[in-house]
Amino acid sequence: MSALHRSFLHDFQLMSRNGGLDSGGVERQASTAADGLNRQWFAGWLAARGATVHYDEIGNQFGTFELHPGAPHVLVGSHLDSQPRAGRFDGAYGVLAGASVCAELYRAASAGELELAYNLCVVNWFNEEGCRFKPSMMGSLVYTGKLELETALATEDVHGVTVRDALDTLGQRGTESIPEAAAYVEIHIEQGKSMEENGQTIGLVEATWGARKYEFLVTGEQSHTGATLIEDRKDALLGASLLIAAARRIALEHDVITSCGELLILPNSPVAVAREARLLIDLRSPDAARLDAADAAFAREVTTAASEANVDIETLSRNAWDVKDYAPDGVALAEQVVRELRLPYTRIMTLAGHDSTNVKDMMPAVMLFVPSHKGITHNEYEFTSDQDMLAGLDMLTGVLTRVAQGELA
Repeated sequence: MSALHRSFLHDFQLMSRNGGLDSGGVERQASTAADGLNRQWFAGWLAARGATVHYDEIGNQFGTFELHPGAPHVLVGSHLDSQPRAGRFDGAYGVLAGASVCAELYRAASAGELELAYNLCVVNWFNEEGCRFKPSMMGSLVYTGKLELETALATEDVHGVTVRDALDTLGQRGTESIPEAAAYVEIHIEQGKSMEENGQTIGLVEATWGARKYEFLVTGEQSHTGATLIEDRKDALLGASLLIAAARRIALEHDVITSCGELLILPNSPVAVAREARLLIDLRSPDAARLDAADAAFAREVTTAASEANVDIETLSRNAWDVKDYAPDGVALAEQVVRELRLPYTRIMTLAGHDSTNVKDMMPAVMLFVPSHKGITHNEYEFTSDQDMLAGLDMLTGVLTRVAQGELA
């Protein structure tokens, strides 16, 4: 085992203690104390290896390894925040793997063992998960100009705490300028089971699934669950339930994937008809035509649900992205590397959203996967083996070296 391999596994074990659960999982929702502790730990890790650590205005954390003053950077990274009671691999693996490779390439280049055309920069994107603050991938959305900074900073969690206040509490809302970047690389667990089932060690991501994400506000009228006649009720929870059931029915009819990941009810009392419900529903598909058809059918169901439940339904937000390819040159470059390493691989689409989904729209981006055991993810029992993580580390080293030498540009 190489020194890079040993140090990575040791450091990953240390990182996993931050916000760690007895099960082996973690809970590090964005800008909570556990997330702040982990970001501080990571800042110290970076500084000890020669990186300059800084934060932009939305709290994205950058560690720059400068070799050529004034030259652009190659960005590599993912995110350190997590879902509630989540796995320790999602996002965190990609951040620490990227940082470890950057530090090794910086050492080698500084010693004259390697020539690189670009500087290196690892990034921990803020609030990728979107569980405490919506939407998900907030840091990369602001970075790419797809979400206004002030809108993001004013976003509140369920307790009324804004992103601005949460970052300021941690002292991690910066003012530094964003490093100029020429390309982006990210490695992540698959969050699916196809690679493990097919014996593939590396996934070369060719495209992202399309998605439609909706946030609804259902407004009814609070009343007594026993004393109010059915015909007099304006039940916000019933309206929300009809939306959820309609989304599942449409998903089956159009062969797409759907879920309701969040449902908040007021007053949430056992003896009160709900006056308000907020919920998030998404539709996803690798086929643009199927997704558009499902989207149109679901829009009609919103009107039907409001009428049947005798409530008002407002669409607070609708985020959409289509099936989009990653840079073919980046996929080809990664394929050269994986063949040289003689690792079993596949070309694959990503069902889940990642920060690279945003970043690839403004610069060439390479997205890589390693297997995820049984596809268990956003779950404290998520698992990827040391062997697969280290194979991914070797793959990332090869890809990042070539990108930093200017091959992708």
